[in-house]
Amino acid sequence: MDWGYSLSGLIVGLIVGMTGVGGGSLMTPLLVTVFGISPATAVGTDLLYAAVTKAGGVWVHGRRGHVDWTLVGRLATGSIPAAILTVAALGLLGVKSKHFSTVVMAALGAALILTALALLFRERLTRLARSRGEWLGGPDSAARHRLTVVIGAVLGILVAISSVGAGALGVVALVLLYPKLSAVRIVGCDIAHAVPLTLAAGLGHFALGTVDFTLLGSLLLGSLPGIYIGSHISAKIPERLLRRMLAVLLVAIGGKLMAMAV
Repeated sequence: MDWGYSLSGLIVGLIVGMTGVGGGSLMTPLLVTVFGISPATAVGTDLLYAAVTKAGGVWVHGRRGHVDWTLVGRLATGSIPAAILTVAALGLLGVKSKHFSTVVMAALGAALILTALALLFRERLTRLARSRGEWLGGPDSAARHRLTVVIGAVLGILVAISSVGAGALGVVALVLLYPKLSAVRIVGCDIAHAVPLTLAAGLGHFALGTVDFTLLGSLLLGSLPGIYIGSHISAKIPERLLRRMLAVLLVAIGGKLMAMAV
Protein backbone atom coordinates (compact mmCIF):
# COMPACT_ATOMS: atom_id res chain seq x y z
CA MET A 1 0.00 0.00 0.00
CA ASP A 2 1.50 3.33 -1.09
CA TRP A 3 0.08 6.32 0.80
CA GLY A 4 1.21 8.66 -1.97
CA TYR A 5 -1.28 6.96 -4.28
CA SER A 6 -3.99 7.22 -1.62
CA LEU A 7 -3.30 10.94 -1.17
CA SER A 8 -3.56 11.41 -4.94
CA GLY A 9 -6.83 9.48 -4.89
CA LEU A 10 -8.11 11.77 -2.15
CA ILE A 11 -7.26 14.92 -4.12
CA VAL A 12 -8.80 13.61 -7.35
CA GLY A 13 -11.83 12.37 -5.40
CA LEU A 14 -12.36 15.84 -3.93
CA ILE A 15 -12.30 17.38 -7.43
CA VAL A 16 -14.70 14.75 -8.76
CA GLY A 17 -17.04 15.33 -5.83
CA MET A 18 -17.01 19.10 -6.35
CA THR A 19 -17.29 19.22 -10.16
CA GLY A 20 -18.54 15.81 -11.28
CA VAL A 21 -15.57 15.42 -13.64
CA GLY A 22 -11.88 14.80 -13.39
CA GLY A 23 -11.63 11.09 -12.55
CA GLY A 24 -9.85 9.59 -15.54
CA SER A 25 -8.89 13.05 -16.83
CA LEU A 26 -6.67 13.63 -13.80
CA MET A 27 -5.89 10.20 -12.39
CA THR A 28 -4.36 8.60 -15.49
CA PRO A 29 -2.01 11.49 -16.41
CA LEU A 30 -1.11 11.86 -12.72
CA LEU A 31 -0.03 8.22 -12.56
CA VAL A 32 2.00 8.56 -15.75
CA THR A 33 3.70 11.93 -15.24
CA VAL A 34 4.14 12.06 -11.45
CA PHE A 35 4.51 8.43 -10.38
CA GLY A 36 6.10 7.07 -13.54
CA ILE A 37 3.52 4.30 -13.99
CA SER A 38 3.56 2.85 -17.50
CA PRO A 39 0.76 4.28 -19.69
CA ALA A 40 -0.75 0.82 -20.22
CA THR A 41 -0.96 0.06 -16.49
CA ALA A 42 -2.21 3.57 -15.68
CA VAL A 43 -5.06 3.25 -18.19
CA GLY A 44 -6.01 -0.31 -17.26
CA THR A 45 -6.03 0.38 -13.52
CA ASP A 46 -7.89 3.67 -13.92
CA LEU A 47 -10.65 1.98 -15.93
CA LEU A 48 -11.52 -0.37 -13.07
CA TYR A 49 -11.07 2.52 -10.61
CA ALA A 50 -13.69 4.49 -12.60
CA ALA A 51 -16.11 1.55 -12.69
CA VAL A 52 -15.98 1.20 -8.89
CA THR A 53 -16.16 4.90 -8.03
CA LYS A 54 -19.08 5.61 -10.40
CA ALA A 55 -21.14 2.57 -9.37
CA GLY A 56 -22.52 4.40 -6.33
CA GLY A 57 -23.60 7.28 -8.54
CA VAL A 58 -25.58 4.92 -10.77
CA TRP A 59 -27.42 3.53 -7.74
CA VAL A 60 -28.35 7.01 -6.52
CA HIS A 61 -29.44 8.33 -9.93
CA GLY A 62 -31.30 5.11 -10.72
CA ARG A 63 -33.32 5.22 -7.50
CA ARG A 64 -34.27 8.84 -8.19
CA GLY A 65 -35.46 8.04 -11.71
CA HIS A 66 -32.72 10.08 -13.39
CA VAL A 67 -31.60 7.34 -15.79
CA ASP A 68 -33.15 6.64 -19.19
CA TRP A 69 -32.10 3.00 -19.48
CA THR A 70 -33.19 2.77 -23.15
CA LEU A 71 -30.82 5.61 -24.01
CA VAL A 72 -28.03 4.00 -21.96
CA GLY A 73 -28.64 0.74 -23.82
CA ARG A 74 -28.23 2.49 -27.19
CA LEU A 75 -24.92 4.03 -26.11
CA ALA A 76 -23.70 0.69 -24.73
CA THR A 77 -24.68 -1.09 -27.97
CA GLY A 78 -21.96 0.92 -29.69
CA SER A 79 -19.46 1.50 -26.89
CA ILE A 80 -18.96 -1.91 -25.31
CA PRO A 81 -18.23 -3.87 -28.53
CA ALA A 82 -16.01 -1.00 -29.71
CA ALA A 83 -14.11 -0.99 -26.41
CA ILE A 84 -13.57 -4.76 -26.49
CA LEU A 85 -12.35 -4.69 -30.10
CA THR A 86 -10.06 -1.74 -29.34
CA VAL A 87 -8.46 -3.52 -26.38
CA ALA A 88 -7.97 -6.60 -28.57
CA ALA A 89 -6.26 -4.40 -31.18
CA LEU A 90 -4.01 -2.91 -28.49
CA GLY A 91 -3.09 -6.43 -27.45
CA LEU A 92 -1.86 -7.15 -30.96
CA LEU A 93 0.63 -4.28 -30.58
CA GLY A 94 2.13 -5.98 -27.53
CA VAL A 95 1.71 -4.51 -24.05
CA LYS A 96 5.43 -3.87 -23.58
CA SER A 97 6.06 -2.49 -27.06
CA LYS A 98 6.97 1.12 -27.74
CA HIS A 99 4.07 1.34 -30.21
CA PHE A 100 1.59 0.48 -27.44
CA SER A 101 2.87 3.26 -25.17
CA THR A 102 2.98 5.76 -28.04
CA VAL A 103 -0.63 5.10 -29.04
CA VAL A 104 -1.84 5.34 -25.44
CA MET A 105 0.11 8.55 -24.72
CA ALA A 106 -1.07 10.28 -27.91
CA ALA A 107 -4.69 9.25 -27.39
CA LEU A 108 -4.56 10.30 -23.73
CA GLY A 109 -3.17 13.72 -24.64
CA ALA A 110 -5.83 14.27 -27.31
CA ALA A 111 -8.61 13.08 -24.98
CA LEU A 112 -7.49 15.51 -22.25
CA ILE A 113 -7.55 18.46 -24.66
CA LEU A 114 -11.01 17.46 -25.92
CA THR A 115 -12.21 17.14 -22.32
CA ALA A 116 -10.86 20.61 -21.53
CA LEU A 117 -12.76 22.05 -24.50
CA ALA A 118 -15.90 20.26 -23.33
CA LEU A 119 -15.52 21.80 -19.87
CA LEU A 120 -14.97 25.29 -21.26
CA PHE A 121 -17.74 25.31 -23.85
CA ARG A 122 -20.35 22.96 -22.37
CA GLU A 123 -22.73 25.73 -21.30
CA ARG A 124 -22.45 27.46 -24.69
CA LEU A 125 -23.03 24.19 -26.54
CA THR A 126 -26.01 23.45 -24.30
CA ARG A 127 -27.63 26.80 -25.15
CA LEU A 128 -26.91 26.28 -28.86
CA ALA A 129 -28.37 22.77 -28.89
CA ARG A 130 -31.52 23.81 -27.05
CA SER A 131 -32.04 26.84 -29.26
CA ARG A 132 -31.96 24.64 -32.37
CA GLY A 133 -34.39 22.14 -30.87
CA GLU A 134 -34.79 18.62 -32.25
CA TRP A 135 -32.39 18.91 -35.20
CA LEU A 136 -32.52 15.17 -35.84
CA GLY A 137 -36.29 14.94 -35.92
CA GLY A 138 -38.32 13.73 -32.94
CA PRO A 139 -36.72 12.30 -29.78
CA ASP A 140 -37.45 8.77 -31.02
CA SER A 141 -36.30 9.23 -34.62
CA ALA A 142 -34.30 6.45 -36.26
CA ALA A 143 -31.53 8.91 -37.19
CA ARG A 144 -31.08 9.90 -33.54
CA HIS A 145 -30.98 6.26 -32.46
CA ARG A 146 -28.31 5.38 -35.04
CA LEU A 147 -26.18 8.40 -34.19
CA THR A 148 -26.40 7.53 -30.48
CA VAL A 149 -24.95 4.08 -31.22
CA VAL A 150 -22.19 5.66 -33.35
CA ILE A 151 -21.31 8.18 -30.61
CA GLY A 152 -21.23 5.31 -28.13
CA ALA A 153 -18.73 3.48 -30.36
CA VAL A 154 -16.49 6.56 -30.57
CA LEU A 155 -16.56 6.93 -26.77
CA GLY A 156 -15.81 3.21 -26.41
CA ILE A 157 -12.68 3.48 -28.57
CA LEU A 158 -11.45 6.59 -26.77
CA VAL A 159 -12.08 5.19 -23.29
CA ALA A 160 -10.44 1.83 -24.07
CA ILE A 161 -7.24 3.53 -25.23
CA SER A 162 -7.00 6.43 -22.79
CA SER A 163 -9.55 5.78 -19.97
CA VAL A 164 -10.78 9.35 -20.67
CA GLY A 165 -13.99 10.40 -22.39
CA ALA A 166 -16.83 8.71 -20.53
CA GLY A 167 -17.42 11.82 -18.37
CA ALA A 168 -17.29 15.34 -19.80
CA LEU A 169 -17.26 14.22 -23.45
CA GLY A 170 -20.18 11.87 -22.86
CA VAL A 171 -22.20 14.68 -21.29
CA VAL A 172 -21.56 17.02 -24.23
CA ALA A 173 -22.52 14.29 -26.72
CA LEU A 174 -25.81 13.69 -24.88
CA VAL A 175 -26.56 17.42 -24.72
CA LEU A 176 -26.13 17.72 -28.49
CA LEU A 177 -28.11 14.57 -29.25
CA TYR A 178 -30.91 15.09 -26.70
CA PRO A 179 -31.24 18.86 -26.12
CA LYS A 180 -34.61 18.53 -24.37
CA LEU A 181 -33.31 16.06 -21.79
CA SER A 182 -32.91 17.68 -18.36
CA ALA A 183 -29.41 18.26 -17.00
CA VAL A 184 -29.86 15.80 -14.13
CA ARG A 185 -31.03 13.04 -16.51
CA ILE A 186 -28.10 13.71 -18.84
CA VAL A 187 -25.68 13.28 -15.93
CA GLY A 188 -27.54 10.19 -14.73
CA CYS A 189 -27.43 8.56 -18.17
CA ASP A 190 -23.77 9.46 -18.64
CA ILE A 191 -22.76 7.88 -15.32
CA ALA A 192 -24.95 4.82 -15.90
CA HIS A 193 -23.29 4.31 -19.30
CA ALA A 194 -19.78 4.92 -17.96
CA VAL A 195 -19.89 2.03 -15.46
CA PRO A 196 -20.43 -0.90 -17.89
CA LEU A 197 -18.15 0.77 -20.45
CA THR A 198 -15.21 1.24 -18.08
CA LEU A 199 -15.82 -2.20 -16.55
CA ALA A 200 -15.75 -3.91 -19.97
CA ALA A 201 -12.65 -2.00 -21.05
CA GLY A 202 -11.02 -2.56 -17.65
CA LEU A 203 -11.61 -6.30 -17.79
CA GLY A 204 -10.12 -6.29 -21.27
CA HIS A 205 -7.00 -4.60 -19.91
CA PHE A 206 -6.96 -7.11 -17.05
CA ALA A 207 -6.81 -9.88 -19.67
CA LEU A 208 -3.80 -8.06 -21.17
CA GLY A 209 -2.14 -7.91 -17.73
CA THR A 210 -2.25 -4.10 -17.50
CA VAL A 211 -4.14 -3.77 -14.19
CA ASP A 212 -2.29 -3.28 -10.88
CA PHE A 213 -4.70 -4.26 -8.08
CA THR A 214 -2.44 -3.01 -5.29
CA LEU A 215 -2.39 0.38 -6.98
CA LEU A 216 -6.16 0.19 -7.47
CA GLY A 217 -6.73 -0.46 -3.77
CA SER A 218 -4.50 2.46 -2.78
CA LEU A 219 -6.36 4.83 -5.10
CA LEU A 220 -9.77 3.73 -3.86
CA LEU A 221 -8.71 4.11 -0.24
CA GLY A 222 -8.22 7.83 -0.81
CA SER A 223 -10.74 8.61 -3.52
CA LEU A 224 -13.93 7.18 -2.00
CA PRO A 225 -13.85 9.46 1.07
CA GLY A 226 -12.62 12.28 -1.19
CA ILE A 227 -15.68 12.02 -3.43
CA TYR A 228 -17.96 11.96 -0.39
CA ILE A 229 -16.35 15.05 1.15
CA GLY A 230 -16.19 16.91 -2.17
CA SER A 231 -19.88 16.32 -2.89
CA HIS A 232 -20.78 17.90 0.44
CA ILE A 233 -18.66 21.03 0.02
CA SER A 234 -19.39 21.56 -3.69
CA ALA A 235 -22.03 24.22 -2.96
CA LYS A 236 -19.39 26.38 -1.23
CA ILE A 237 -16.94 26.34 -4.16
CA PRO A 238 -17.28 28.53 -7.30
CA GLU A 239 -17.71 25.62 -9.72
CA ARG A 240 -17.28 27.71 -12.89
CA LEU A 241 -13.86 28.95 -11.74
CA LEU A 242 -12.83 25.45 -10.71
CA ARG A 243 -13.87 24.04 -14.10
CA ARG A 244 -11.86 26.70 -15.94
CA MET A 245 -8.77 26.01 -13.83
CA LEU A 246 -9.22 22.29 -14.43
CA ALA A 247 -9.56 22.87 -18.18
CA VAL A 248 -6.32 24.88 -18.31
CA LEU A 249 -4.54 22.13 -16.37
CA LEU A 250 -5.86 19.45 -18.73
CA VAL A 251 -4.70 21.36 -21.81
CA ALA A 252 -1.22 21.72 -20.33
CA ILE A 253 -0.99 18.02 -19.37
CA GLY A 254 -2.52 16.89 -22.67
CA GLY A 255 -0.04 18.94 -24.68
CA LYS A 256 2.85 17.53 -22.66
CA LEU A 257 1.70 13.93 -23.18
CA MET A 258 1.26 14.41 -26.93
CA ALA A 259 4.74 15.91 -27.12
CA MET A 260 6.14 12.93 -25.20
CA ALA A 261 4.44 10.55 -27.65
CA VAL A 262 6.07 12.15 -30.69
